Amino acid sequence: MKVSAFVGLGANLDDPCAQVRRAFGELGRLPQSALVARSSLWRSAPVGYANQPEFVNAVAEIETGLSADALLDELQKVEAAHGRERNFPNAPRTLDLDLLLYGDEVRDSPRLALPHPRMHERAFVLEPLVEIAPEAVIPGRGSARSNLQALAGQACERIA
Repeated sequence: MKVSAFVGLGANLDDPCAQVRRAFGELGRLPQSALVARSSLWRSAPVGYANQPEFVNAVAEIETGLSADALLDELQKVEAAHGRERNFPNAPRTLDLDLLLYGDEVRDSPRLALPHPRMHERAFVLEPLVEIAPEAVIPGRGSARSNLQALAGQACERIA
């Protein structure tokens, strides 16, 4: 049985646009999975640790036969292949892949929280999500579109 999952992509080191574009292709080659949609690239300011370059962000929709935990394992392998290091929270990175939504699953475990616990607070996640899935719903939070409207003050721009 296939599940629709949404993955947030972000990068701000080593040609971030190329990192995100390459990752789209890699998501399409995950086991038991297919890339269904990919957003435009979006530019945003860093969150948390501000002394770093701007980020390039995007969202991908995949259909997968993998469990949420197995999908997370595969996403972390892709990050590692891009040279991802986890030096400190909100550090600059070559590639960050966040499992945002996995069907309508809700869970809060030490390893994985679904939906992603801060996605509803971040325009750089919701802009690309609404672009490819305008009717997306964040379990427990409502429509992605209404959550995005509440973030009107956050700067996020589509990259041409």
